[in-house]
Amino acid sequence: MPRQPVSHRALIGAVEGTLADFLASQIAALDAVDPALGGFARTARDLVMAGGKRLRPTFAYWGWRGVVGSAEPVEAVLPALGALELMHTFALVHDDLMDESDTRRGRPTAHRIFASQHGGHFGGSAAILVGDLCLVWADQLLSRTRLPAAALLDVRDRYDRMRVEAIAGQYLDVLGESDPSSWSVERALTVARHKTASYTIQWPLSFGAALAGGDRRLDEAYRVYGITVGEAFQLRDDLLGVYGDPAVTGKPAADDLRTGKPTTLLMMAKRMATPVQLAAFDTGDIALRAEIIAETGAPARVEEMIKLRVDEGVAALSEAPIHPDARAELIELATVATHRPA
Repeated sequence: MPRQPVSHRALIGAVEGTLADFLASQIAALDAVDPALGGFARTARDLVMAGGKRLRPTFAYWGWRGVVGSAEPVEAVLPALGALELMHTFALVHDDLMDESDTRRGRPTAHRIFASQHGGHFGGSAAILVGDLCLVWADQLLSRTRLPAAALLDVRDRYDRMRVEAIAGQYLDVLGESDPSSWSVERALTVARHKTASYTIQWPLSFGAALAGGDRRLDEAYRVYGITVGEAFQLRDDLLGVYGDPAVTGKPAADDLRTGKPTTLLMMAKRMATPVQLAAFDTGDIALRAEIIAETGAPARVEEMIKLRVDEGVAALSEAPIHPDARAELIELATVATHRPA
């Protein structure tokens, strides 16, 4: 009987098991140096293991399955899949510090955890170090992947390009908050493409294909699917950042409006607003700003943008030589990732 791809729950369990084993050994090594370092590492571990959607290892897995089919056992690539989650934790910890966010996944953010121990400056400094540690751990875990040298070099190349694009997108995100007057819908979409789409979907898919030895026939399909569905994912996040329920999103209500982040939603609203609405927006409180954005019709326009991107991404897979199980799962994931509840 042919082997079937693992279920989503089993995949997440396997990735988290790999992470738990790896992190236990890292904590033990730091504990042996100084108990304070053990506590520091345990906080990092708790942030990694605090749940989340695990989208990056999931997309990498199906990018890999798209090449190898259903018969290949997953154990050999689990370290690489886990490495993506460690890299993601690095990005989240630093992002939360830059945004001064209080919660993530319904729990205190890293800088708030450390600030509660020794004050605000310590909290920010320790959070930077936790993020850095997770990025180093990601490299260590990735190096444990059992692959031929040539394939591992290709994996590393795609992984490095993913990291550079994510950091570039994060810089543009910070720049947008500092200089919102120079921002536009088009520039906000550039941020979405680099900060989110590239490292959430596009490069994890490509990374997964490289884990399988690569198949150049899939590169374009994975690229188009990754960019379009990744942008749609960020556009959904923009809507949730204004109208999401903190009990569901795990983040404070209207966090994007509080920080003044020039998202595609906000830029679209300003483009569509009347002069009266713009004047009210600039002087109003956060609740009033959310009302004005809704009145402009920008949320409905963003919903249209999400649908168009998901349709384009799914269409890119239709003729690509992808294993049928992977194609079906990626089509399903395009909907799941971009239609999260508010």
